[in-house]
Amino acid sequence: MEKFKLLVFCIIIAGFFWSCDKNEVANEIPEHVILKPTKAQLEKLSAMFINTDNVVLKDITTLDGTKKKYLVSGDILIPVLDLKNYSKLKPKITNQKQFRFQYIVSPPYRVIDILGYTGSGYALTSKMQTGLRWAVNNYNSLGNSLRFRLTFGTDFSSADMVVYNNNQPGGGGAASIPNAAGRPGKYIQINAGTNSFSTNVVEHVMTHEIGHAIGLAHQDWYNLQSCGYTGPVPAGPAPIWIPGTPWSPYTDSVMLACFSTSADGELTATDILALNILY
Repeated sequence: MEKFKLLVFCIIIAGFFWSCDKNEVANEIPEHVILKPTKAQLEKLSAMFINTDNVVLKDITTLDGTKKKYLVSGDILIPVLDLKNYSKLKPKITNQKQFRFQYIVSPPYRVIDILGYTGSGYALTSKMQTGLRWAVNNYNSLGNSLRFRLTFGTDFSSADMVVYNNNQPGGGGAASIPNAAGRPGKYIQINAGTNSFSTNVVEHVMTHEIGHAIGLAHQDWYNLQSCGYTGPVPAGPAPIWIPGTPWSPYTDSVMLACFSTSADGELTATDILALNILY
């Protein structure tokens, strides 16, 4: 079963964080500006439970322009100016699974208007639109306090969440996560290469990135089991364990760091449990 390495945790806040999946081989996303962060900035990221391996500064383009953000471990982006707004976190309970980031969607913002972008240059393909519909159905079928209202069009300024085609090679995507105000992450970009996979895999990528946009972290952030990683477990703090989710040495989540070509795009039992605990 062929697996694809995801740039572990891509996320934008603008205030946005970005969460990314990416093909292990093949074409890299073009780099615009790459700089090194300071020691103090790395220490703050570590205190936020963000893996600080291979952190660089980078310019990233979204629908509303280009802004400089942190690139963390290849796929978490945090804006430099917003770094001070994020607090230190407490270490997780060991040997647990199903994790979230510091912020989740607050009750006033849990009816989410999500737009599938169809404008020139960044339009979702027909398959991507279908995958987005299926992904939204995955979340709406749970019947918890989250509710997504899906439309397709070009008015991204008024939407709570926007999904668009970033025209980049390779499978996967990137998604913003909730900010300190409790609003969901607004921007989700899907790599153009994702369209070469089955509709179920596209649904998986959409469901995964929406998961980041409402605050879910990678289930296997600590060992990248789904990516075939065999290196040491990262030192330091970790994302926040969701109390009530079980421990297991086995991964079983749509929020795994890497996906396979046989992914079915459906939420698993532990995903559903975690979502219903949070929302």
